[in-house]
Amino acid sequence: MYIRNEDTICAPATVPGTGAISVIRVSGPEALGITDKVIKCKKGSISESKGYTIKFGVILDDAGTVLDEVLVSIFRAPHSYTGENSVEISCHASSYIVSAVMDLLYAAGARAAEPGEFTQRAFLNGKMDLAQAEAVADVIASQNAAAHRIAFKQMKGGFSSELKGMRSELLELVSLMELELDFSEEEVEFADRSRLDSLLGQLIAHVGRLIDSFKLGNAIKNGVPVAIAGATNTGKSTLLNSLLGEDRAIVSDVHGTTRDTVEETLNIDGVLFRFIDTAGLRETEETVEKIGIERTFKKISEASIILGMVDLTRDFESTCETVHEIIEKVDFSCQKLVILLNKTDICDFNNNVTTINFIVSSLECKGIKSSITENTTELANQTSIIAISAKTGSGINILRSVLAASQRDLLADSDTTLVTNQRHVQALSDARTSLLRVQEGLAFGLPTDLAAQDIREAIYHLGSIVGEISTDEVLGNIFRNFCIGK
Repeated sequence: MYIRNEDTICAPATVPGTGAISVIRVSGPEALGITDKVIKCKKGSISESKGYTIKFGVILDDAGTVLDEVLVSIFRAPHSYTGENSVEISCHASSYIVSAVMDLLYAAGARAAEPGEFTQRAFLNGKMDLAQAEAVADVIASQNAAAHRIAFKQMKGGFSSELKGMRSELLELVSLMELELDFSEEEVEFADRSRLDSLLGQLIAHVGRLIDSFKLGNAIKNGVPVAIAGATNTGKSTLLNSLLGEDRAIVSDVHGTTRDTVEETLNIDGVLFRFIDTAGLRETEETVEKIGIERTFKKISEASIILGMVDLTRDFESTCETVHEIIEKVDFSCQKLVILLNKTDICDFNNNVTTINFIVSSLECKGIKSSITENTTELANQTSIIAISAKTGSGINILRSVLAASQRDLLADSDTTLVTNQRHVQALSDARTSLLRVQEGLAFGLPTDLAAQDIREAIYHLGSIVGEISTDEVLGNIFRNFCIGK
């Protein structure tokens, strides 16, 4: 992306035709003058108006006919989103009107904005740092309350503040260490090594916590991953369709119908869940189905919650085999398991005491408590066992409540920073590697100049997150994923 701040740019900031009003943004050194050429105001011109004012005007087409009546919001530099002179034209949300207004702005001297160019200019003009700019896209894309809260906090600078604090402390110490090099013959020590060692321990722990938060942050942003696992024809696809309220997955009596994962998201009580329908578990020599089962195991390992499907109509031996296989794949230290006893519409739940006792005892062997869940009581760390009928919908509301309760902490107000961006995680990992090298080197008497270089590398990686150090290539990769008009 070529940076051309001398240009005046324009773009619709809303999607035309989806509401009553559309907003068109214009930003740049000639924004006010160009808008004056397109919009005629009854009292005074836009160029002569103060910032933070709104003027009423009309737009005339090439034939002099009134195209639309509009309101123009005026922002003068540096008190605008981009830090430049800007206007926002509110017109009627007709695709024809928006297109015509854009053509008039082009003819008056503006050019079409690149994806994310308004936010890019805000970054370049010092209105926000790079982490905050990326959070703008996350706020726009947020699909639930938890994701919005995290993105909004990052946009307001919470994450950036932590990073800048760490960089500041490291910069102070590395400056003192480099000062020592200028007085190497006198063998003086300006940087307190005990303080440095203590600070390194604190920063490594802090960076490590931020890295570890990515799993939770990513789950909130993209949906808590929930894998639906079980033998073939236990009702996994039917369950997915029942949860979504639509026929998303193919349902068939033929074993092995689902050969690849099917993923859909669903918002339950303010938390976004990403449900993954997986291939049924069974012994098979069919090549494609074997690949699907391998993917099932991979999705189970990546999921935060596993819904283990048990078919009550199956014989006890095959049921035990399926339950055992699912339990063995669950890492109870970081994953939750919910056992679903399916097909209660054709099989009496109360006649399966032996199956239930086997499930409970299998979990107890793993040190896991379980309970038959028939209401929305607090679950603690127990594994829920729920009787359902995916076909009729019986028990599905209980399952929804259990899922929502399991992630209740995601909606709680918290000052804890969560990382949600893969680029940030990589930079933090590189910074931690550099800091660990410093810590290890100091323990073995690493020369001051080499330790200072490793600290400089850590400072660089932390700075790359907030944009203290950035390249046109990095900026291009970030902002090209924004929507036009933002």
